[in-house]
Amino acid sequence: MIDSDGYRPNVGIIIVNDEGKLFWARRIGQDAWQFPQGGIAYAESPEQAVFRELNEETGLQPKDVKIIAQTEGWLRYDLPEHLIRRYKRPVCIGQKQKWFMLRLLANESSISLKNENQRPEFDLWKWVDYWEPLSEVIAFKRDVYREALEYFAPVLNIPEKK
Repeated sequence: MIDSDGYRPNVGIIIVNDEGKLFWARRIGQDAWQFPQGGIAYAESPEQAVFRELNEETGLQPKDVKIIAQTEGWLRYDLPEHLIRRYKRPVCIGQKQKWFMLRLLANESSISLKNENQRPEFDLWKWVDYWEPLSEVIAFKRDVYREALEYFAPVLNIPEKK
């Protein structure tokens, strides 16, 4: 599902633990770290997509987390030219994302990167300091990550990034 501007609707998920650390995961077979994210299916609400993606990518269930905030509008990023599949119609030039901040309620042992129904997205995860993802995420996603983290920082009383 790609909109008329060429953006695929998507959700981004930031999971925070009781210590204020963020869930950070490495894409399988790559040295690329990111927050969980995924497309919104046809007739699916962003919140439904969050819980589906959360389960697919981390093994967590809705009862394991609580939504504590979400962005109001869409945050967009463009794909680098070499990742745009010009032969596919409609052409997808990037993603537009609704971001959600979730508080982990369950024990972290509930997190499982193994997905029985499909190939796992991640092969490793860790807890990181709030602003650390900005220095580690792939460059073309960095501005969207900054926007999301800046948006959610007041929710957790995090000082502004200098």
